[in-house]
Parts: sequence; C-alpha cells; structure tokens
Amino acid sequence: MSTSQGRAIGARDALLAALNEEETALQESRPDESGNSDSSGRSQASTKSISGTIFEPHIENGRQYANANYYMPNDDAEETRLSVVHQSFLLLLEDELTMARIPDDIQRVLDVGTGSGDWAIAMGERYPNAEIVATDISSYSQPPTVPPNVFFQIDDAREEWTYGSAFDLIHIRCLSGAFSNWAHIYHEAFRHLKAGGMIEVVDMGLIGVVEPSRASYLSIYNGVLRSAAEKAGITVSLEHLRKTVVEASGLSVLRTTTLEFPLGNHPDDSRLKMVGKMALIAALEGLESTALRLLTKELEWEPASVKDLCSKVVQDITRRGARASVPCQFLVARKLLELE
Repeated sequence: MSTSQGRAIGARDALLAALNEEETALQESRPDESGNSDSSGRSQASTKSISGTIFEPHIENGRQYANANYYMPNDDAEETRLSVVHQSFLLLLEDELTMARIPDDIQRVLDVGTGSGDWAIAMGERYPNAEIVATDISSYSQPPTVPPNVFFQIDDAREEWTYGSAFDLIHIRCLSGAFSNWAHIYHEAFRHLKAGGMIEVVDMGLIGVVEPSRASYLSIYNGVLRSAAEKAGITVSLEHLRKTVVEASGLSVLRTTTLEFPLGNHPDDSRLKMVGKMALIAALEGLESTALRLLTKELEWEPASVKDLCSKVVQDITRRGARASVPCQFLVARKLLELE
C-alpha cells in the first residue's frame, strides 16, 4: 500500500468507524523546505524567501490557523479532514488523480495549496521520474517516508511566483476562497507552464439538498457564508472557473466537467455509496472549519452561535430523504504551443 493511501485510508477508517457507531449514513528523506537543490541537482523550486513571521500559527476559538488572514484552519483535525477529502476524490475518479491527460514521461508538476500533501505524494509514487513540487502557506505534518521526488516548501501563491523551471502540470484543488485575485493565479500559472503544459483547477460549490424548503438551517448557513466571503473579498462559489476568467490569462480551456459528490449512503451504486459516506464525513467536519473564522471575523458572530448553526445544519444534511450533495467542477486548461 502506498504512503498516501495508507494515511488517507487510516483517517477514513477511523472516521467511518465513529460514523457507524452513531448509526448515521453519515521522508526515506525528509523534504527540504529551503528551496535549495537536492543531491541530484533538481531545483526544488522558488527563488523567493518569504518571511516566516507571516506563517506563525494563530489560535482562535480553539482552532489553529496559518496566519491572521486565511479563513481555513491548519490543525490536526483539518489535516485529517483533508486526507479524507483526498480519498473521496480517489473513489469518485476511480483511482485517477486528475482529469488532465498526463504523459508517462511527465517531468515537473506543481501542486499549489497542497495542504496535507496526499495528492502530491500520490503523484510522486505514481510518476517516480517526475519532480513534484508541493507548496502551501503552512507546513502540515508529513508521513515518515515521502517519495524522494516530492519536495514540500512554504510559499504564498498570492505573491509573484519565482520558480526557476517551467512545469508540465499545475494542480490546484479546493482553494476557491484562498485567493481574492484569481486573475493573478492564472497569470502566474501561464508564466510557469511549459508550452503545451496544462493546469487543472478543481473546486466544490455549496451543499444542496433535494428539498431546500426542508433545510432552512442549511439555507441560512449558505447565505451567511456567501455574505461573509463577499465582505472578506473572496468567493465560496465557482465563479473563478468561468471560461472567460481563465482564458483572460492566455490559457486555453480544454474542458470543464461537473460531478456530484453525494453526501451519505443514498446512492444505489456501491462505489458512489462509499464516496457518499466519506464525503459526508468531510462535509460535516468542514462545516465549522469553513465557517468559524469567516463568521466571527467578518460578521462578528459569537463562536457558540457558529457552532450551534453548524450542529443544526448537520441535522438538515443527515435527515432521511435529504439526499444531500455537493457539486464539484473540474477545469483543465492548456498553455498553447507557440505555433498554435
């Protein structure tokens, strides 16, 4: 079993066990983060040095955050949730890591906002001859052994990207609210892709149910989340995946695909039923993770009020017949060859 699968499955099994009890449907070498070259001479990425002070952990309302601004936590609970999210994607995509068509001889891959690093590690295991650069604004714990071709580093994608060599593939997943200026992200991606290289951006929308009128707390949650995000200058929607937004950078959109993540065991298909169970775990754990800092900071809610709303949303999502789901959009774009 691979390192990434072992960690994700361990997190999954622990949470699935807890879920079932409640009877709900619910490195051999340690990577160098310095940005230097390893013994093989391969560049480990950015020439930029970012001040460590902006990455000092912040503790608020019982959760740890990477800095004073980004609204998602980076504590152990969030790391476990991210591993379950990764495993959910593997099941949804039938063990594929991306919808982009990857050549066997791919050389360089960039994973922006890598989080727990599961995707980057899986890519390193699957493509051992490729160099995988995985960046984030904070450092999560990594398993004892990491593929020698996977390099983790602290970096802020909102700043200028300064990688010395271009990439064949840039991967960005579940970062809709991370950036207020997606035009900048696409511009930098265009600059750092090889001609013919691809970028895949994957994001989820808001939770929905088949009968919204019977899920009043979910409607309130989604509404206040949108309001808080708008006040913060970010989005929790899928607007950044519009073709016009992406192609303004010079990239050419190849395709967009929307899949539904079921939440719970309501699908008839056995694979989707397992996807639903795992996605439900991630969704329920993510309610507070997503809302706590946004609502307390932007809308001045009391932490207890946020947690109370989240607990009521859980009831809306898990009630019999809710058939809750989350839309997930995959966008693959390409940097055209010079003669195209």
